[in-house]
Amino acid sequence: MDNPYVAALEVAHRQALHWVGSLDTRAVPPQATTAEIAEALGAELPEQPSPPEDVVTLLAEAGEQGLTAMPAGRFFGFVIGGTHPAAMAADWLVSAWDQNSALRDVTPAHTAVEDITATWLLDLLGLPPESAVGFVTGGTMANFTGLATGRDAVLRSVGWDVVQHGLAGGPRVRVLVGAERHDTVDLALRYLGLGAPEPVAVDDQGRLTPGALAAALETGGGAPTLVVLQAGNVHSGAFDPFEEAVDIAHRHGAWVHVDGAFGLWAAAAAARRHLMVGCESADSWATDAHKTLNVPYDSGLAIVRDPAALQASMGAEGAYLLRDATCQPLDKVPELSRRGRALPVWAVLRSLGRSGVADLVERLCDHASTFARELGRMPGVEVLNDVVFTQVCASFGSDERTQEVVQRLLADGTTWMTGSTWHGRRVLRISVSNWSTTEDDVARSLDAVRRVVADLERPARSHPR
Repeated sequence: MDNPYVAALEVAHRQALHWVGSLDTRAVPPQATTAEIAEALGAELPEQPSPPEDVVTLLAEAGEQGLTAMPAGRFFGFVIGGTHPAAMAADWLVSAWDQNSALRDVTPAHTAVEDITATWLLDLLGLPPESAVGFVTGGTMANFTGLATGRDAVLRSVGWDVVQHGLAGGPRVRVLVGAERHDTVDLALRYLGLGAPEPVAVDDQGRLTPGALAAALETGGGAPTLVVLQAGNVHSGAFDPFEEAVDIAHRHGAWVHVDGAFGLWAAAAAARRHLMVGCESADSWATDAHKTLNVPYDSGLAIVRDPAALQASMGAEGAYLLRDATCQPLDKVPELSRRGRALPVWAVLRSLGRSGVADLVERLCDHASTFARELGRMPGVEVLNDVVFTQVCASFGSDERTQEVVQRLLADGTTWMTGSTWHGRRVLRISVSNWSTTEDDVARSLDAVRRVVADLERPARSHPR
């Protein structure tokens, strides 16, 4: 009997190579609508089975025109990386091996990789070597895991056992956040039953103000408190003043969590490491390896200084689970069933090495600086942020004109840059996150901006007042 996997995997391999081979030349936006893709796939569930290879062929051929070229070097729309080749190949193995990586002795191959990868990550990110690393689905769940551990810890510190008693009837947990935190922090707090946080004033780059944090903590009356800091503002790329803020928070007995979805990787590059000074003194950290490290999706990292606290919040028991007293992978994450998330992270770290990770971070930052410099030379364009990492925000004058530039860039198709609103102004936001972005990609994207601006000027010049 023929192996039923071979034909389907051969089709997937061929179609995947076709897709990645097209990224340099294809338009970045999708070329078909949802309705068109649905029609090509067929809306009715078939009555009879189909060969797996036929199903994969249909999916690839019908779906390709409805894909955004997010892995391309000219996609700057969101803070998402492309997948490094070593990580992509390792991720294929994760699916082929089909392991539930929850228990150490059941999947020793994954456990060994997870242990090694955790050690490398803590070293690269400059975090305490005794910390525990949980491999979760993404940045949102990384924040959830760190904040859940902090919630339980600060409640224990005032004599309330949330594991036994839940939140009802217990002390209210205060959560202080910078006014420009990412929305996923609020989302995680909602999941945790903590409600809306208390915003703390920030400066013009979105950095939390230590004096405002100190004043807010003074009014707490000793309530159990979480303080959330940020490594990488989603608009400016700015980093909170960790050294001062962590010290203030700890003097008031607060648990400090750092949302470093893309910015935590600044610690891996010598020229950016100063942005992270003091961050290592926090209690928990969250990042997403899919962003700056360019690992496939489903690659969040939840890091907690106190492994026992993490296990107390996330650990699961079951008579059928083959486990002992040793901390298990499942004790560090919210899920029990989970794929081998550590393998792609290990693969890209093993492929790049220490210097390669540093070069990757610096290259992304250099591209962002090039965007800011060249945009700033264009008439009528204002770069609104200090470019310290990978984010650039530019205004083209009025909000209406800026939005028109955004829309015309998308119609042009050469590049994808997202419109946003920052400090009450519409902006073109550029997020440089892809390992494959080249100087040529940056130049082509800048030419597209110049072309759009020139086209926008043409009607006004042809009808002088």
